[in-house]
Amino acid sequence: MAEALQQAAAMLQRPGLVVLTGPPGSGRSTALRELTAAVPGPVHTGGGLAMLQTVPALALSRAVRARLPAHDVHLLAEAVRSRVRAGLLVLDDIQYADPATLAALPLLAAHCRVLVALRTPHRLSAPALDELRTAATAWVQMPPLTRDEALELARRTAGHLDPAVVSAVVDRAGGNPLAITALARQAAAAKPGAGPGIDQVAYAIASALADLPRPARTALAALGLLGRPAPAALLGAGANDLIAAGLVAPVAVLAGAEAGSGRHAASEAGVSAPDGGSTARHAADPGISAAAAGDLLLVPVSTYVAETAAGLLDAAARVELHTRLAELTPPAEAARHLAAAGDLAGAHRRALEAADQTSGGDRAALLLFACELDVPIDSRVRLAAADALLTAGRASAAAQVLRPGLGPEADVLRGEALLQADNPQAARDAVRAIPDAATGPVLAGRDRVLLLAELAADPDAAQDLADKISARHPQPSPGVAAALAAVQARFRTPGWDAALTTAAHSADPLIARWSAWLLVEQLAADGRLTESADIALDAARSAADDLAYGWQTRFTAAADWALALRGSIPGELAPSASVPDGDVQTSGTGSRPGLGDGVVRRDAADGVLGRVLNLTDRALPDEARGYATAATALIEADTGLLAAARAHLDAGPAHPATAWVAQETAWLDGQPDRAREASSVDGGLLAGLHAITARWAAHDLGVQSAPPIPGGLPGAARRTLTAWATGTGFTAAAEGWKPIALRERIRCLIAAGVTDTDPARAVAALLSAEQLADAAGLTVLAGRARRGLRRHNVHRDTRSPRSGDQLTRRETDVLRLVAAGEPTRRIAGQLGISAETVDTHIRAGMRKLGARTRTEAAALAFANPSPDDMSDTLKDGR
Repeated sequence: MAEALQQAAAMLQRPGLVVLTGPPGSGRSTALRELTAAVPGPVHTGGGLAMLQTVPALALSRAVRARLPAHDVHLLAEAVRSRVRAGLLVLDDIQYADPATLAALPLLAAHCRVLVALRTPHRLSAPALDELRTAATAWVQMPPLTRDEALELARRTAGHLDPAVVSAVVDRAGGNPLAITALARQAAAAKPGAGPGIDQVAYAIASALADLPRPARTALAALGLLGRPAPAALLGAGANDLIAAGLVAPVAVLAGAEAGSGRHAASEAGVSAPDGGSTARHAADPGISAAAAGDLLLVPVSTYVAETAAGLLDAAARVELHTRLAELTPPAEAARHLAAAGDLAGAHRRALEAADQTSGGDRAALLLFACELDVPIDSRVRLAAADALLTAGRASAAAQVLRPGLGPEADVLRGEALLQADNPQAARDAVRAIPDAATGPVLAGRDRVLLLAELAADPDAAQDLADKISARHPQPSPGVAAALAAVQARFRTPGWDAALTTAAHSADPLIARWSAWLLVEQLAADGRLTESADIALDAARSAADDLAYGWQTRFTAAADWALALRGSIPGELAPSASVPDGDVQTSGTGSRPGLGDGVVRRDAADGVLGRVLNLTDRALPDEARGYATAATALIEADTGLLAAARAHLDAGPAHPATAWVAQETAWLDGQPDRAREASSVDGGLLAGLHAITARWAAHDLGVQSAPPIPGGLPGAARRTLTAWATGTGFTAAAEGWKPIALRERIRCLIAAGVTDTDPARAVAALLSAEQLADAAGLTVLAGRARRGLRRHNVHRDTRSPRSGDQLTRRETDVLRLVAAGEPTRRIAGQLGISAETVDTHIRAGMRKLGARTRTEAAALAFANPSPDDMSDTLKDGR
C-alpha cells in the first residue's frame, strides 16, 4: 500500500485527480492525511455529508469555506479553482456529494491537484462513476489490514487488553482500521458490545455521544445537518456544553490554529490541525461565558462526529430538527431543510419566496429547485423558471422545466429553449400546433422559433418564410425583429448589421444576448474584427451585471479572439472605446468582465496573451473555451512558442477557430504537408484563412495547382486568393488587410516578395514585411521575411527593434542556455520548441542587444541584467 500511496503522491505534483476508494473505516482518511502531508502547498479540505447529500456543492463549499454557485457547473468549478489555485483540494466521502460537485471534479482536475476519497459501497450512478474513472490520474483501492497489522493497531489503541481479547477484536473487525480502533477502545472501557447486526463504529460513536446532555446532542446534530458554522444562539442551550466538551469551537479559534499550521484541518475521522490539542483547550476555555457564546460562530472540531450525531437521529427527530432549522435559516437554505423534512409544499413556498429576493443565476437555481419538487407546480412558476434559466444561459434545464401541454405561452418558451439547446427540429415541433389565431405575443414567439428553426435547416426556405412573417408582423416584436435580422445576416442583406445591433439593445436580455452573439460572430466572419470585439465587450459587461457567467465568458473569449487575430503594433492607438484590461469576474452584482473604458493604446500580443491565458485557465463552456484556445495558440505560434500552441490546441475543444489555428501552426512550424487540409467552414473570414494557409502550404511543397476560390469571403481574403491564382496583386491585397488583420497583411507582403519577378519590388515588399513583423513581435513571420531577403542577397547590418529593447521571457531562456554553452538542438529539446524557433529567438535577442553573434548576445544579456529581466514581468508570460 505504501508504494501505491507514493505513486499517488507523485501524481499530485501536477494537476490531476487521485481517487482513494475502500469500505467504511478502511483507512481512507488516514491515507488522505498521509498524502496531504507528503504534497507541498496549501491544502483545502472538505467532503460530503450523508445527511446533506442534496445540498448543492456542499463538499466543495466546506473545502474553500465559501458559498458557491452550484447552479452552473462551469461557474462552480471556476469559483473553486480561483480559490484553490496551486494548492491541494482534498474531499472526503464524495459518495455523499451532490451531482454538481461530481460534475465539477473532472473540470477542476484539468487545472488543480485534487485528492478525493470514495467509500464503497456507494450509490453513485454508473455514468458519474465512469466520469470519475475517466478523469482520474490514479485510482487507489484501500486493502484491509493484514492480521499482523491489525493486531499491532489494536495493541497500540488499548495496550492493556488480554491477547485473547485483542485477537477477538481483530477477528470481528475484519482488518478495518476504524472498526479495530473503536472495538478496542470499547473493550478497554468494558462497555457491552453491540448486537451482530449493528455497525460497531456507529455504536462506539453513539456510546460516546450518549454522555452528552440531550440539548448538546441536538445542537451537534444541527451542525451536522447545516454543514456550515452556525451562531451559538441558533444551536440553543446545548452550545455551551459542546464548547466545554471540546466538540465545537469558535470559528476564529480554529482559523487561527490552521493559520499557524499553514494547513487546513482534515474534515473526517476526528482529524484536526497539528496543534489540535491547543484548539481543544481553547474550545473548553471556561473564560468563554454563556453570554459570550451566544454571539460566537461555532464550528465542529470534527465534522465527522457532527455528521454521525445527525445520523443517529431517528426519523421523527430528524424531521423535527430540519423543521426547526428551516425556521432559523434564510429562505433559500430553509427551502432545502423543509424538503429534507418531507414538507415539500413548504419547501416549494420558501423557494419561491427566496427567488423573489434574488436575481440572475441564483433566482434561476431556486426556481428550478421549486419545479423539481414532487408537488403541483403552477404553470406560471414553470414559465418564470424557464425564462430565468434561459436568461442565465441554461437552455437545456429550461426545456426540461416546461412540459408539453402547459399552453401556447409555455410551448413558445419551450421552443425557444430547444432552439438555443441546438435542437431546431424539436423546437419546430414544440410550436407547430400553435394556431394563427393565438394572441400577439404568442404568435410572435411561434413565428420567431419557426423562422430560426427553418434557417438552421434550410436557409433558402427561410428567406420565403421571412417574407411571410414580415407581412404578418408589420411592426414586429423584438424577438421577431431579431429573427428577421438573423435571416438578413445569413444572406448579407443591406442593413443586416444595423438590424442586429438594434436587436442586441433589446430590453429583453434573452433576445439582446442572443442577437449580440450572432452579431459578434457575423461581424468577425466579415473581417470587421474591431467592431466584433467592441460589441462582445459591451455584451460581456451586461452579462456580468446579471451574473450570467456562461454568456459573459463567451463574449469575453470572442473579443480576445478578435483582438488576437486583428493584431497590433505596441503603442498603436486603439479606435475602440473599450478593451479588456483585467480578469473576468465570477460573481458580484455590477462586476465587470475585465474591461476598461476610454481611448487607450491597443495592447500588443503580449498583453492579449496574458489575459487570454487567464481565461483559458478557467472552467468555461465549450464555445468560450474554443475562442480562448484559438486566441492563445495563435499568439503563441506567431511568437515562436509552437510547442505551447500545439499543447493548447490538443487540450482544447473542437471549434472552427481552433481548426484553422492548428492548420496555421503546422505551416508556421515548417510542416506544410499538414497544413493543406480542406476547410469545413462555409464562407466567412475563417474559410478564407483556411484557403490562404492551404495555398501557402502548396507553395512550400512546390504544388502549382490553383483550387477554386470559395464563395462568401471578405474582400481582402478573396483578393489574396486571386493574387495566388494569378501570381500578381499581393501588394494591393496587403492594403486590403490593413484594417482587418496585421499578420495577414504581412503574409501578403511576404508572398509578394517571394513571387514577384522584379527584384526591386520583391525586396521592398520583404523589407516592409520584416519591419511590420518585428514591430508586432511576429517572430516566425519575421524570420520568413528574412529568408526571402537572403535569397536576394540582402544582409542588413542594422536591425530593427521588436518592441523596444526588452527581452521576452523566452528570449531570455534561450540566451541563458546559449551562455551555458548549449547547442541549438539541445536548447530546442529542453524548451520544447523547434530548432528553427530557437534560432528565431536568438536573432531577436541579437537585434535588441545590438549583438553581431549569439555569444555576444548571451554575454550582453547577462552582463548587466535589468530589474525587468530578473522579474516575473518579462513579456510573453511564458
